[in-house]
Amino acid sequence: MFRFALFVVFLTLGTEIQLIHATEVSVNNTDNKLCLYANLMVNFSVIYEVPGNTTEIATFVLPDKVTTEGSLCDNTSSTLKLSFGDGHSWTVVFTKNDKAYQAESINVTYNLNDTAIFPNSLSKETMSVIAKPAITDVGVDTCYSCKSTDVLKSDGVTQTLWNVLIQAFVINGSKSENITSCAADLPTTTVAPTTHTTVTTTTPLPTTTPTPTPTPTPTLPTPTTGQYLVKSDENSTACLLANFGLRIGFKQAEKYQEINLDPSVTKVNGSCGVNVSELVLTSNAITIMFSFTIQETNRFLMHALNVTAKPSSGVVFTEGSNNLTLWEAAVGSSYMCQKQQNYNITDSLTLYTFELRVQPFGVNKGVFSTAHECSMDDTSILIPIIVGAALAGLILIVVIAYVIGRRKTYVGYQTL
Repeated sequence: MFRFALFVVFLTLGTEIQLIHATEVSVNNTDNKLCLYANLMVNFSVIYEVPGNTTEIATFVLPDKVTTEGSLCDNTSSTLKLSFGDGHSWTVVFTKNDKAYQAESINVTYNLNDTAIFPNSLSKETMSVIAKPAITDVGVDTCYSCKSTDVLKSDGVTQTLWNVLIQAFVINGSKSENITSCAADLPTTTVAPTTHTTVTTTTPLPTTTPTPTPTPTPTLPTPTTGQYLVKSDENSTACLLANFGLRIGFKQAEKYQEINLDPSVTKVNGSCGVNVSELVLTSNAITIMFSFTIQETNRFLMHALNVTAKPSSGVVFTEGSNNLTLWEAAVGSSYMCQKQQNYNITDSLTLYTFELRVQPFGVNKGVFSTAHECSMDDTSILIPIIVGAALAGLILIVVIAYVIGRRKTYVGYQTL
């Protein structure tokens, strides 16, 4: 499923995912003036061969510490080259006409001899792949901005970019405050009114959990449960499974809003690695990215989440955390929680799940393994409580009967 791509997704290196910390660089020209600026997040997933006629997926990030040697600025063409790690690089070539500039290509170079990222790789060569990004028609003396995700695939390599801010061909050494936004960040006039109408005309359900803020908002219906899966390639069985209904609640400019994820219009991306797996769900209104890791105790958990939402107002909301400990279970099993769960991811972001079941590792024959149930679903803990309560009630009845019996006996022996 995974081929080379430019994408907006999490930045992952080993078991670490940098969702909040971007890579920021400045390139100066021969006059020591700023000529190219970039602040962005990038994640890479690479399929490589290992012994046994099999493949593995390596996931790594564009770190915040990079070098810009090899970057060049010219009047009509510029090159941004970011080198990192043991022989890896990410290079973007820009061209310009009188009114606009664009990114012609993105070249990813990765060194298969880097055992920290590509353990047991059969090849020790340095590989290079090229993708065509969707960065076009950027006005001269403006910054290209794209908070939404953008995923491209080619030749076994997947890239994901988001929270991108780039200006090539900086004029007079000063970064512009003007913005050219990507299409994904712009209000979708054909979709937003429909979504708004659905929300405002839906009868509130009496069992819906109140919103976590006092700001009144329309009550949404319970989200539809979606079935999502990730494959390592088109001919393989699923390596990651996820079933759930999902809603996000977020606070933007002191206004609290909620959006349901609609499975019927949701696209699925992701990757399955040895110790890190990722699931990316993209609909018209939400892009949500989950990252799972394996702990030393051979248990998995979701440790990172990033959300980009486009409400009807058209103002893009982006928030995330890389310090979570949710949905924990043994590797080779699945995690399940049928009842509604509310997770406060940050002060401004809440995740709601319904009929949740996930398995990011050890999927066999494309089906869920035995489930580890959350405490709210696990009725086995009620058995000792019920038994204890019954015993306590029985003891109480015996004591009361004994006291009453003693009183009657005492009265019978009184002197007339």
